Amino acid sequence: MHPGALLDLATELLHAVLRLEQPADAVVSNFFRGHRALGTRERHALAETAYAVLRQRLLLQHLAAAGKAEGDKGPVGEDGKRVKSAKGPKPGAAALERRLAMLAWQGSPTFLRGALGPHEAKWLDEVQRIDRAALPEKLRHNLPDWLAGALHAALGDEFWPLAEALNRPAPLDLRVNTMKAKREEAQAALAEAGVTAVPTPYSPWGLRVDGKPALNKAAAFNDGLVEVQDEGSQLLALLTDAKRGEMVADFCAGAGGKTLALGAAMRNTGRLYAFDISGHRLDALKPRLARSGLSNVHPVQIAHERDDRIKRLAGKIDRVLVDAPCSGLGTLRRNPDLKWRQSPKSVQELHEKQRLILGAAAKLLKPGGRLVYATCSLLAAENEEVVQAFDAEMGQEFEVLPVLDLLQAAKVAQAEDLVSGPWLRLWPHRHQTDGFFAAVWQRR
Repeated sequence: MHPGALLDLATELLHAVLRLEQPADAVVSNFFRGHRALGTRERHALAETAYAVLRQRLLLQHLAAAGKAEGDKGPVGEDGKRVKSAKGPKPGAAALERRLAMLAWQGSPTFLRGALGPHEAKWLDEVQRIDRAALPEKLRHNLPDWLAGALHAALGDEFWPLAEALNRPAPLDLRVNTMKAKREEAQAALAEAGVTAVPTPYSPWGLRVDGKPALNKAAAFNDGLVEVQDEGSQLLALLTDAKRGEMVADFCAGAGGKTLALGAAMRNTGRLYAFDISGHRLDALKPRLARSGLSNVHPVQIAHERDDRIKRLAGKIDRVLVDAPCSGLGTLRRNPDLKWRQSPKSVQELHEKQRLILGAAAKLLKPGGRLVYATCSLLAAENEEVVQAFDAEMGQEFEVLPVLDLLQAAKVAQAEDLVSGPWLRLWPHRHQTDGFFAAVWQRR
C-alpha cells in the first residue's frame, strides 16, 4: 500500500478510536474487518499507532495543535494520487488527527516520510525537537486529573515511575498448562516455533515473550501447552489453590483465563463452575477449553449475583475466586482507552457492585472453604475499601488469611515483594505485571 494511503487509514482509525464509544480493541477489530486486504505489518502499524495515541493522548493532542495547521487535502488512493473524500470529519479535525497519526506512528519511519509533503515533514521535524520533559506535568503523565490525583496520593514519589510504566506497552505473558507440559518443555516447544520465552520472575507457571509473535501459528499454543495470561492473573489462581476433587467456582469467569488455570491445578477432577453474566465472554472460553484438554469445567451464564443457580450451591463450594468487575485501570498498558472511559462516578458504581458480588459469592462456601477477592484496579476504592467493608460485615464468619503465607506455600518466588499488609498488591512499575489486588479469607 502507498505510504500516504496507509497514513490516511491511520487517521481514519484514530477518528473512530478517539470517539471512546467502545473499547479500543473492539474498534480496531471492527476496522480491520472492514479492511481485509491489509497485511500483517500494516495492521500492526495501524493498531500500535492507535494505542500509542491513547497512551499519550494529552501530550500528542497538545503537540498536534502546535504551529500553523495545514488544511485537509483529502485521502491518498492506491495509485498515490489525492482523491476527494465524500464523507468524514471536518477538515480541521481531520488535519489534527492526521498529525496525531504522524506523531505516534509505529511503523517504519522511512515509510512515514514517504507519506508526507514538504510542509508536513518540516512541521514534524520542528515538533519532534520540543523538549517534552519541560512540558507541564499533565502532558507528561497523560492521565485524567482525578486519576492522577488518586495515584499520586497513594504512591507519593513512586507516582512518576508508575505513570511512565503505564505509558509503555505490556509484555506478552503465557501460562504453561501443567496438565500437558512442564515449563521447560513448553519453553523448548515455543523455541522450535521461533518464539523466545523466559520464565516469569514470580509465577512458577509463567513464561514471558518479547514483542508480539504470531502465537497462533505455534504448535505449543495450538496444542494447548500454553495459554495467554498475565503473570499477575496467574498469581490469583495460585492463591485460590484449587485441589483435586473439589467443587470450585470462578465467580466472574469472563473469557476464562483463570478458570483454565484452576482446572489444571485440579488435574481435571472435581467440578469447576465458570459463572458470568456474559454469554459472549463464556463463548470465547470454548476454543480455549478445547485446547486445554479440560473436561471438569462447567460454564454457566447467570443473570446476576442473586441468580437461583447461585443460590442452589450455597454452602457447598470449597473455593471461590471473585475476580470482580472493575475499572481495569491496572491494565492501562494493554487498554489505555480505559483511563479516558472511566470516571469517579463509574468507580463509585463499581465499588457498590463489587460489595454486592463479594457478599453473594461468600455464601457459596462451606465451612473451611477459601474465598479470594481480586481486581485489576489500582484504586483503593475498588480494593482495600471493599475488603474492609466485607471484614466489618462478615468478620465473625470469615478469617483473613495472610497472602504472604499462601504465596510461599504455592512456591511463588520473591513473595515478600508482592504483598501490602495481608493482601496481594501488584504494580506495573514494581513487578512488570498488570496492576492487581487480592485478599483471601477462610470460612470459619
